Amino acid sequence: MILYRAGGLTSRAQARDLLALAIREAWGLSPLPEIARREGGKPFFPGREDLHFNLSHSGELALCALDEAPVGVDIQVVKQWRPGLPERVCSPRELAWLEGQRELWPAFTLLWTLKEARAKESGQGLTTSIRDIRIPLPGNGPLRLDGLWFRAWTGGDWAAAVCGHSVPPEKILVLAKEEKVCYNRTKPQAAEIL
Repeated sequence: MILYRAGGLTSRAQARDLLALAIREAWGLSPLPEIARREGGKPFFPGREDLHFNLSHSGELALCALDEAPVGVDIQVVKQWRPGLPERVCSPRELAWLEGQRELWPAFTLLWTLKEARAKESGQGLTTSIRDIRIPLPGNGPLRLDGLWFRAWTGGDWAAAVCGHSVPPEKILVLAKEEKVCYNRTKPQAAEIL
């Protein structure tokens, strides 16, 4: 499993540009293969069903995961959500964890990304109550639940998570600051952070 993140995006379409750069760097594929959607809405490459990917976009950020098995990712800019939202979408166990955190909204955003990543990994999306989506509570290192691997990251004003069948990497590859996410670039320069 490989994860790439980009910042400074000005449009949602640039998340697809990040995917194109990622698959070129990781798998040597160029141009970006045709993308279709499964019944539940999950994107895939019809001509390369052995290669799995997932994308997420929030504000100026995008996150892309590549793997040889189904994978889901989510990235969210930390914000103040509606006050009653945690009680509506978190299980009692998750609410108890939230109560022990110093700051509510960054912690809630982290839980949200874990739930979204799991929903996206399954390919079913949010077809059930988000409260019923089982996730491990955030912690250090990769986490395992129900035969799936999870990992979460925070970056000050953002939170991100991945869910899949492979052990997630410790670090997310980030496009170097001078890189622009666009199709006409040559191979991107990636730098490890986190």
